[in-house]
Amino acid sequence: MPLGFWPPASRLCAATVSVKRTYVEESTLMHRISLRAPLAAAAALLTLGTTVLTAQQGAPADDIDRRTAQVMPKVIEWRRDIHQHPELSNQEVRTGALVAEQLRAMGIEVRDHVARTGVVGVLRGAKPGPVVALRADMDALPVTEEVDLPFKSTVRTTSNGQDVGVMHACGHDAHTAMLLGAASVLAGMRSQLAGTVVFLFQPAEEGSFGNGAAGDAPSGAAGLIAAGALDNPKVDAIFGIHVWPEAPGSISYKPGGAMAASDALTIVVHGKQTHGAQPWRGVDPVVVSAQIVSALQTITARQTDITAAPAVVTVATIHGGVRGNIIPDSVVMTGTIRTFDAAMRKDVHLRIRRTAELIAQASGGTATVTIGIGTDMVVNDPALTQRMGATIRRASNTVRSDALWMPSEDFSRYQQKVPGVFYFLGVNAPGVKPEDAAANHSTRFFVNEDALPVGVKAYASLALDYLKGGTK
Repeated sequence: MPLGFWPPASRLCAATVSVKRTYVEESTLMHRISLRAPLAAAAALLTLGTTVLTAQQGAPADDIDRRTAQVMPKVIEWRRDIHQHPELSNQEVRTGALVAEQLRAMGIEVRDHVARTGVVGVLRGAKPGPVVALRADMDALPVTEEVDLPFKSTVRTTSNGQDVGVMHACGHDAHTAMLLGAASVLAGMRSQLAGTVVFLFQPAEEGSFGNGAAGDAPSGAAGLIAAGALDNPKVDAIFGIHVWPEAPGSISYKPGGAMAASDALTIVVHGKQTHGAQPWRGVDPVVVSAQIVSALQTITARQTDITAAPAVVTVATIHGGVRGNIIPDSVVMTGTIRTFDAAMRKDVHLRIRRTAELIAQASGGTATVTIGIGTDMVVNDPALTQRMGATIRRASNTVRSDALWMPSEDFSRYQQKVPGVFYFLGVNAPGVKPEDAAANHSTRFFVNEDALPVGVKAYASLALDYLKGGTK
């Protein structure tokens, strides 16, 4: 269907529009799913786990439900607009401008161009009280979208010297739209706010760099923190939500360590260039690299106690040589290291260096190992997680509290400053199992918009309940 015929979100309450989408997985299994108009299903989703509550029991659930339903046409409109116009890390100029404009229209104080393209909104309640922050990220990925949607991205740009497509393949468009929706809900309930809500619209989660070191401009969460986003006003607690290919409307979380620490790995194997027909006259870094890749897998499979905590060492790229009859002088490999324990993190780093260097030495070459310390483990504050448990159970009737994720998130930087909890919202199409859904960062990653009201409701309820003391 041409985009010009796609009905505006404001009319989606009156019509149900079906858009057929095909999943093509590695197993060649074809899944035909229906992308229904989210507003047609919003009423049903908003009843997930909702009970009639008194003001003393927590957030006024009925008021939040009503206001969430009212703002959902705009949430869907914002999400589709942002999805169709994705921007890479630190380039979120259009997205940041949209966010700032909408927050100002809600009567919320706005600071824009924070840490390049970030936006901070401050909503001061009618009554004094603590300060709670809600965070969403805004950046997209260098991925070419293959989902057949009328608002699919056709944006292309240059990244790392390559012509690439740009896509919200990790759902940050949904995060931004949901947080804008929650801001609208909370702005309408200003008289009930006993404190202040800070809305953090963060750039560069996918491509954050720097941690404030000399000569390194901080970006992502570190950039917002360096710019004072948690200090003016002083934030007491923070919450974040991330979409995930799980059952639609479900919410998952875990007290304590929930997401892995992530470190960047680069190994340069130095050999001696020679003719491909005379390998004995040189040192073949390609063969050495192959040996190193294989040996690195034994670190997590045979050398670390993964019953204590999981760990992953991945080599994702290998580059070397220019033609088939020339053994090159060097090969460059890059990858990622994921760990859940500080001591194991240090030990794995040591074993990687030793393995690569000694294998290269045994072959007559050398290996230079560089490990870039990245994001730390996401650690959900146990006391705060327990305190907000009832709030999450009101937002969704499908809640899992023992999930563990190997991906990383720079939300961990906020948690190093203030107590925080990070949640995952399921956005699969109905009937699609998690193992059959396209993963985050995939060209086929898909967000079922019917799940977004649960995210809006969760954001708003977390803020209101925290400011009121929560249901413990």
